[in-house]
Amino acid sequence: MTARLLGILAGAVVAASAASPALAEPLKLTPLIDARLRYEGVDQQGKAEQADALTFRMRSGIEAKSGPWSVLAEAEATLAINGDFNSTVNGRTAFPVVADPETIELNRLQVQYRGLPKTVVTLGRQRINLDDQRFVGTVLWRQNEQTYDAVRLESSALGPLTADVTYSWSVRSIFGIDSPLQSIGGDNLLAQLGGKAGPVAIKGFAYLVDQDQAERRQFSSQTYGARANASFALSPKLKLGIIASYARQSDYKGNANSYSADYWLGEAQLAAHGFTLTGGYEVLGASSGLPFTSFQTPLATAHKFNGWADLFLTTPANGLRDAYAGLGYALPTSRGPVNLSVIYHRFDSDRLSQDYGDEWNAQATFKLSKNIGLLVKYADYRAKQFGTDTRRLWLQMDYLL
Repeated sequence: MTARLLGILAGAVVAASAASPALAEPLKLTPLIDARLRYEGVDQQGKAEQADALTFRMRSGIEAKSGPWSVLAEAEATLAINGDFNSTVNGRTAFPVVADPETIELNRLQVQYRGLPKTVVTLGRQRINLDDQRFVGTVLWRQNEQTYDAVRLESSALGPLTADVTYSWSVRSIFGIDSPLQSIGGDNLLAQLGGKAGPVAIKGFAYLVDQDQAERRQFSSQTYGARANASFALSPKLKLGIIASYARQSDYKGNANSYSADYWLGEAQLAAHGFTLTGGYEVLGASSGLPFTSFQTPLATAHKFNGWADLFLTTPANGLRDAYAGLGYALPTSRGPVNLSVIYHRFDSDRLSQDYGDEWNAQATFKLSKNIGLLVKYADYRAKQFGTDTRRLWLQMDYLL
């Protein structure tokens, strides 16, 4: 697959060189460095051992720009300094999962063209993050990033409308080079069309996800929906933000399950004097109660949603209802703010009225300098009718050039 991608990109660059005098413009080179050292500890009821994962991830590459053209290449490697965890491929199943396997791979390799009015075309292995990454994202939380072999067109040249259309033939997963799921092929179409009506931004979307490996066909789905968000200044120092979304999902392509399920989201946020207060309700619906007949989000950055303990990366057969509330505060210091947040989740099933459990999340982040960031993060899930009690702790340092 990588050889195929290199061939496609080489052909694109040769054609561009012949067709565009813009490549004669001065060449600007930008180095890319993104390093992360992280400890993740997991105490999960039912596991014989506690996980203690100390991992280091490095991304390095270069971007070359000339006129409307740019070429980007980036490698990625993850090293397990302490291997007392189940990485999903190391065979240490007595430990809880920390999905950061050792790997070294080509993370991004893309050509981008910006020569058309209000339009960007990107070809190659690339990042694709749509909206808040609820349906499509790069799973940047994990050490190994999820990227896409794809061609993408983004345009605001349609008057009041914006369009974002991607065809992806391969998803490069977080599971690393030793996993059979390193690359998941399929004909994926990801499309959005949006516009604004006063303070309200409205967007319709269609996500046709085709996962053609035998281990992943149950996640092939077609999802159609809409999303709206707005922001209002209630006073000079008080702002209100609102998000609403609905989608309908059903089986697609090689998925042997016959189902249809709904997705709902309503969220409101108040911000004033460094404080943010957030409340929301999210529903990932269920169909028959059979496995993989509930609303699934296989391309999402799922860690961002439904609790950081990661109990609901795959939606349970009976669906999921998540009522949540959070409080954040930017604590001022002489070296910049310390961003603090705490979130509570109450989890229930969509059908059969099951009380799954609840969860507390807490986080503190701080920019030590322009390039260095620190993070402390904690998740505590208390099980009732789903999963087992799970606690996770993260200590992290990032360096970004």
